[in-house]
Amino acid sequence: MAAFDLGPGFAAAPQGDGDAAEGLRGALLRRLREQGFALLQPEPLGELCGFDARDCAAATPLWDDLPPDPYLKDGGHYRRRRHGSFVHELQGSGQQARGLVQVPHRAHYQPLTYNALHGGLVRWLEPLDPTLCELACWRSLLSGLGELFAQLRPQPRWFVEAHQFRIDTAGGIGRPTPEGAHRDGVDFVAVLLVQRRDIRGGESRVFELQGARGVRFTLRQAWSVLLMDDTRVIHETTPIQPGFDAAAGCRDTLVLTWRADGFLDPPQAAR
Repeated sequence: MAAFDLGPGFAAAPQGDGDAAEGLRGALLRRLREQGFALLQPEPLGELCGFDARDCAAATPLWDDLPPDPYLKDGGHYRRRRHGSFVHELQGSGQQARGLVQVPHRAHYQPLTYNALHGGLVRWLEPLDPTLCELACWRSLLSGLGELFAQLRPQPRWFVEAHQFRIDTAGGIGRPTPEGAHRDGVDFVAVLLVQRRDIRGGESRVFELQGARGVRFTLRQAWSVLLMDDTRVIHETTPIQPGFDAAAGCRDTLVLTWRADGFLDPPQAAR
């Protein structure tokens, strides 16, 4: 029986990435348990989360309306972004209904432990466009992945952050991860490629947190996704360079994070 394609790994699994008897979910769970990361193409992602992957195309134009990131500390002007936060109740009890709820807009924060460049900053970024959160695929995507991750690490709820990013080459070089290889300080991370347009570079790299092995690959298909257990791996993306038209070159992504122990908030004195 044919194995599922879950992307390159640190080492080949003894029996591949699973077969039809195991099912996509079973193969994906086993891969995440064994290696801490996996790749999914759009169609299997839609199958896993219960939406038509073609519906995601309606979100792509929303990346044309991202405001500049005012917090870049390397002096660059290559990053645009929006941010939003959600709580995903996985069990529900009493007056707390099961499901995904967007919370009032809040600052994005990471301690220096996880982000040596921008850690310690209280970053009030522009909120997500409500149109994005109303798309048919949005709730299914966040909830479907949250339920998958809860099978790996059972939790009553997830605290979810969503980041729209555009990295462009208008100034020559764009850096998707100027902080270098890092963890995000959460339980799980999903990096979805929305589009890459007239660029070179943008190679994804994933390394063992405790070990010496690493892999590299390039996300090329729109709405393919890299899934990571943030407690087991670190990751980065190499800089992008312009292709034929520097002004038009960009790499758009949607980065989603799931954390069990509340949102990462600044110390009280820093608020």
